[in-house]
Amino acid sequence: MTLSLRGRLLIGVISLVAVGLLVSDIATYLTLQGSLLGRIDEQLTKRATVDTARTALANYPLCQRRGPASATSFDVGTITELIDPDGTVVAFCGAQVFGAPLSAARPVLPKSLPNAGPDTPAQPYTVEGRGGVSQYRMTDWPEGSFGGRFVIFAVPLTPVQSTLSQLLILEALIGAGVLAATALLAFLIISIGLRPLQKMGAVAQDIAAGDLTRRVEPSTPKTEIGRLGLALNGMLSQIEAAFEERTESNTRLRRFIADASHELRTPLTSIRGYSELLRRGASKSPTDAGLARRRIEEESVRMSVLVDDMLLIARLDQGRPLEKESVDLQAIARDAAADARAVAPQREITLSAPAQVVVEGDDTRLRQVLGNLVRNAIVHTPSQTAIEIAVTTVDGVGRMSVADHGPGLQTAELDRIFEPFYRADPSRSRDSGGAGLGLSIVSAVVSAHGGHVTVSETSGGGATFEVELPLHTTL
Repeated sequence: MTLSLRGRLLIGVISLVAVGLLVSDIATYLTLQGSLLGRIDEQLTKRATVDTARTALANYPLCQRRGPASATSFDVGTITELIDPDGTVVAFCGAQVFGAPLSAARPVLPKSLPNAGPDTPAQPYTVEGRGGVSQYRMTDWPEGSFGGRFVIFAVPLTPVQSTLSQLLILEALIGAGVLAATALLAFLIISIGLRPLQKMGAVAQDIAAGDLTRRVEPSTPKTEIGRLGLALNGMLSQIEAAFEERTESNTRLRRFIADASHELRTPLTSIRGYSELLRRGASKSPTDAGLARRRIEEESVRMSVLVDDMLLIARLDQGRPLEKESVDLQAIARDAAADARAVAPQREITLSAPAQVVVEGDDTRLRQVLGNLVRNAIVHTPSQTAIEIAVTTVDGVGRMSVADHGPGLQTAELDRIFEPFYRADPSRSRDSGGAGLGLSIVSAVVSAHGGHVTVSETSGGGATFEVELPLHTTL
């Protein structure tokens, strides 16, 4: 049978108290027994004992007629006997209450008597009794004045036994009371002490049922249970965060798969349609055949670019290492500005890169980052909108920024702008707006370089994208 923690603690406390009481009672009993017997032994071994016994036996006839109360001062029931070496009782004297009949109680003598020498009492010892007395404490010695006969002097142990019996009863009653009080008090203390654990158990059941927002109490560093509560709450926070992260990850994965499928379906549908056109007879019309082949090639290229972009994002998310070399952001910014002026000559494109800014990273991917940001500004702003490109160092990091003065972004769009396949303008066609992977690639590449990218509102309207990268350090 499995006991509860409360039961085990209660049994443990009661057992410890019971063992303590038992040891204390035994020690008290033995101490009192030794004390009482010691007093009797001290009386038996005194020189006065020899004189008392000699006097009592010398008045043997008087002892027989009037009782030994007048002949001895020992306790009632004390026996004095004079015996021959063969054990025959020559004289007897017993201390009794005045006027009471002589008792038949006698000690049962051993087969051989200890002999400490003439007129010297032997070391006291215990013998059995008869005639209503169960035990005697006695001594003996050869008495020279009586012709070498032995004197027996025995004191009944009935008062000692009565006192010890009363002590046992008293100890039993006190022990039972102490155990009962201890059990009740221990039950109350343990119940109060385990109440926080019961609360934790109830909260744990709610958490197991799926409510990860619950927290256990108490949670304080002052007590052991409180420190356990702190540890559990910390663990629950991590578990809750892990579940939220997993939920968000699954949501992003499902959205990514759905968006990727949607993006791939368009070129695949186009390729299949133009393939059907060729199969049904577009070859008879050179114009239709040329259009079909061109569109199939264009859609294949678009699909290849889309797949390459998705593969790049996947590899960066997996932590695939990039090339590590010294890269000058100033040179990248100059090339990006020149490319933008060639693509959009009608725009005012300014560059501010007064000095070299060297970082460690992949030159090709960093060019792709700035190229995507510039292309994003060109595609998503009116044709006459100015674009500003800048490269600086701020607080020990290299910064590239692309600012435009277009319509800007809404607050809700700022949180999702770097998600794969996300378009701030859902109505934008894929031909003009792309697949929505450009900024996702920017975020993934920058994170792989140990930096971060942010977007904010441009002063006067528009959007500003800033990329911060750690500067290259020379050991």
